[in-house]
Amino acid sequence: MSAFLLIFPVVLFSVVVHECAHGFAALRCGDATARERGRLTLNPLAHLDPIGSIAVPGLLWLAHAPFLLGWAKPMPVDHARLRDPKNDTVKVAMAGPLSNLLLALVFAAAVRLATGVVAPDLPPGTTVLATIGGVAMAGVVWNVCLALFNLIPIPPLDGSWLVMRFLKLRHILLLHQFRLVGLVLIAAVMSSPFVSRVIFGVPARAVVSLVLGVFGVSLHGFEL
Repeated sequence: MSAFLLIFPVVLFSVVVHECAHGFAALRCGDATARERGRLTLNPLAHLDPIGSIAVPGLLWLAHAPFLLGWAKPMPVDHARLRDPKNDTVKVAMAGPLSNLLLALVFAAAVRLATGVVAPDLPPGTTVLATIGGVAMAGVVWNVCLALFNLIPIPPLDGSWLVMRFLKLRHILLLHQFRLVGLVLIAAVMSSPFVSRVIFGVPARAVVSLVLGVFGVSLHGFEL
């Protein structure tokens, strides 16, 4: 429980930054809807979805599910207000995963600053550093996972917008009608340990290793 209390603020902050990135990208592309509705804020209460942020992950946690699935309140984007709707839509969608990758780098730098905190030959009195290093490492892992998860090209995830950039309008409208089906499909994929490990776990470990490697930190000794 103590580990959860330390890591939860990191996860919450990462999700909020992800949503704000969508809003700021939309604003730069001409759509001020998110700003007008007060969503360009780091206050998590503005982004909580009662079902996706509380009910669904809470039930999965209580049921000891092999995965946790949840979502924040979608950032309001009026595509008609974007200067170049076809291309700006992709920019807005990709801003979320990109923000998480940037956060992963920031947390990796924090791991580096707390260098040696996971080494077996820790000197006495490094408990605080060890805690900081552990929380920072969790920040790397969670942000990489958030980025890769949202890049899955299944509606309503961000990756689907990249795919729809190259589809005809009738196909895009058809995909939007199956957003609920997409959530069910995502849950089915994530509930299969083998499938989720192959299409998500292995790439996530590779990206985490790459991000840590930027700061000369080895993944060896960490459990993902």
